[in-house]
Amino acid sequence: MNGKAVAITGALGALGRVVAEVALSRGARVAGIDYAPSEIPPTPDRIDLGGVDLTDAAQATRAIEAAAAQFGRLDALINIAGGFAFETIADGDARAWERMYALNVMTALNASRAALPHLAAAARGRIVNVGAMGALQAGSGMGPYAASKSAVHRLTEALAAEWKGKITVNAVLPSTIDTPANRASMPRADFAKWVAPQELAEVILFLASDAASAVTGALIPVSGRV
Repeated sequence: MNGKAVAITGALGALGRVVAEVALSRGARVAGIDYAPSEIPPTPDRIDLGGVDLTDAAQATRAIEAAAAQFGRLDALINIAGGFAFETIADGDARAWERMYALNVMTALNASRAALPHLAAAARGRIVNVGAMGALQAGSGMGPYAASKSAVHRLTEALAAEWKGKITVNAVLPSTIDTPANRASMPRADFAKWVAPQELAEVILFLASDAASAVTGALIPVSGRV
């Protein structure tokens, strides 16, 4: 990743922070993009753009353009921004489905569309999306989330086919990620079986690296120790 310019959406979240830290430790230059405000001071190798609503295409485009302008190029886009909702179909309403689609699909779509010209110009452009193991077979209460992440999988495959030979596009499919929020919501779970953010970051950054030049359109399960 040395010298690579990388944009990371959701960079201030539990996973995004780890991916950004590991990328920086390997010599990448990172532009973090998040809906939350940023308190991280800029450095020559990192800027953080807070308050960006990636469900809005215009805001996504401005953020990606700022990232590319900061480093003079963009080599990789890592789409981590998203959300989760647990709601049964019978007891919920359509707003949860709309919200999950906006947070998980439209954020990745808007950021990717804005980044495509820059990534194509980089010659070895990379897009890495975050899907979900839970989207392969939805359980009770997982309908809105699983449907939206399944759409991320299809987005990944379609983009990979459209840009084959120019940009690689892949997705990681984690099971439960070991984050403070997940521990709080499932306090009796065996956390040792979950996917550590560092482990997931390793797979993401491999897919964003030159070493993954022959991998595109792949949906990579990262299932922990279940």
